[in-house]
Amino acid sequence: TTRGPLNMCITVFGSVPAHHALRRDGARVDDDIWISGSLGDARLGLEIVTRHLALSETDTAIALQRLHRPTPRGSLGLALRGIANAAIDISDGLIGDLGHILQRSMLGATLEADLLPIGRALQSQDPQTQLEFALNGGDDYELCFCAPPAKRDRVIMAAKQAGVVVTRLGQIVPTPGLRVLDSAGHPVKLHSSSFDHFSKP
Repeated sequence: TTRGPLNMCITVFGSVPAHHALRRDGARVDDDIWISGSLGDARLGLEIVTRHLALSETDTAIALQRLHRPTPRGSLGLALRGIANAAIDISDGLIGDLGHILQRSMLGATLEADLLPIGRALQSQDPQTQLEFALNGGDDYELCFCAPPAKRDRVIMAAKQAGVVVTRLGQIVPTPGLRVLDSAGHPVKLHSSSFDHFSKP
């Protein structure tokens, strides 16, 4: 018999208590922008698979684990109900997915590049690669969420409850657009963009 590739399609249904869904359109001006976990290792794993990038045995294992077996942050999402105003998982890259929140909320944001939680394996790469992969890499499946500054302590407690590290790296602003700034407050130049399902190959 001929064996072909395995294709599995799964649809999951569920329910959320009224007014507790973490949607994309709920961000508010002055909200903090938070990220769970770390960013960029899954993108590094993709380089290993597609471009045969050579890393140490430890870094290779970390990157491939992050690419092939990402950890869903469902427990953190549940703990953030009533705390976060908006949230999204990072599947296509931080800039692209945060952009969905900004578009739906009709607001802008400022991110501080130096605060990005760089993945453990990615830290072995040059600074520009770290920046590009952390901002645009995708497949991390971490949570990006927005919450009022007055609820910072509750965010930290929710993260501890979920057993996840979170990092505050920006702020929601009224002016549309997403600005990534370096430590001197200057715009960061990027050479790549987040994945777009509808762009031409």
